[in-house]
Amino acid sequence: MLRINSKSLTAMAVGLGLLAASAGVSAQTVTLRVHHFLPAASPAQQELMEPWAERVERDSDGRIDVQIFPSMQLGGSPGQLYNQVRDGVVDIVWTLTGYTPGRFHILPVFELPFMATTAEATSQATTAFALEHLQDELADVHPLLVHVHAPGFFHTREKAVRSIADLDGMNIRAPTRPMTATLELLGANPVGMPVPEVSQSLSTGVIDGAVIPWEVARPLRIQEVVDHHTEFESERGLYTATFLFLMNRGAYERLPEDLRQVIDDNSMMNIARDVGRAWDRAEGPGREAAVSHGNNIYQISADEAKEWEEATRPVIDEWIADMNERGHDGEALYKTARDLIDRYASN
Repeated sequence: MLRINSKSLTAMAVGLGLLAASAGVSAQTVTLRVHHFLPAASPAQQELMEPWAERVERDSDGRIDVQIFPSMQLGGSPGQLYNQVRDGVVDIVWTLTGYTPGRFHILPVFELPFMATTAEATSQATTAFALEHLQDELADVHPLLVHVHAPGFFHTREKAVRSIADLDGMNIRAPTRPMTATLELLGANPVGMPVPEVSQSLSTGVIDGAVIPWEVARPLRIQEVVDHHTEFESERGLYTATFLFLMNRGAYERLPEDLRQVIDDNSMMNIARDVGRAWDRAEGPGREAAVSHGNNIYQISADEAKEWEEATRPVIDEWIADMNERGHDGEALYKTARDLIDRYASN
């Protein structure tokens, strides 16, 4: 007959209690709240956040519950999203570098004029670049992805943009600091505003046009408040904007190791290519909406675009000089970014 003394029983009870507690912790459901500024019907939610949430919930066997809050439903303005995730007001945000002017200096290299190619190639390049060069700029948060949209171009109300001269005196919404400098150099009056305000500002004549990609134009119904669209046939587009998919650092570090691995498996280079492809695909329906509405679409040829590239080169030179003043090698960073885009474009 097996005999167990009282000390052994106590030890077994303590051990079983610890095991149960450990099992309870490992099985605990973690809720992650994702906050962003676009409508739920936007490609940002449907092509990035919802598929990401589904994969994370699946890979964690339901132990991570992701809740998405579009259109700033948790309060604040789009410009406050970075601070919200940094300070732990929310767990995850999707935002633009342009919404926090002055915070990022190196990353806007991808927003320089005639820098980006496809969203697929450029998103892989931005993510790879971030892993190597942005540890300091992203030190307050845990990055999940750094990506871009497909190259943007002009959408205008009454006057079509067929040449640089056509921009003279036009009030054009500018999404980024490099694009603000670019528009000024080209003779336009850049107007800064969050993208959700663009449609109303166009319809009321506050601005004459905006530079955005097709995928943003469609959910904002831009085709209904403008008559003209001007695309570029050049290999590199007029501009792109850099998006940040960020997690609160404390929220990430508090996760059990296996759940952190789930997040890692669905982050950065593991998802950059697919997300970029999704943004490229989203251009088609946006363009089709403008065609169906009967709008005019004008093409600036690759040869004509060379004039635009030469005219906007001072914006690039100014960025390089600014980097040099900040103690970086601006020319090397610029070359690295372009080379990364070329590398992924050739894959």
